[in-house]
Amino acid sequence: METVLVQITNIKAYKLLADLEDLHIIKLLKTDGQPKQKLSEKYAGKLPSDIANEFQKYVTQSREEWKNRNI
Repeated sequence: METVLVQITNIKAYKLLADLEDLHIIKLLKTDGQPKQKLSEKYAGKLPSDIANEFQKYVTQSREEWKNRNI
């Protein structure tokens, strides 16, 4: 058996899925209603502070260069 993720684009699809489950063709699995963890929370503290500060300076410098470009 294989598990697939399906995105419902029409409300009528729920009835079709329920009918397929009644015919024992598919099995509907319950999903946990928990929201996904933000990436900023997931990776907080993973980068050493000295490297993070250096990277932040680089990003700031790059943004300033982008703002001050002559096109």
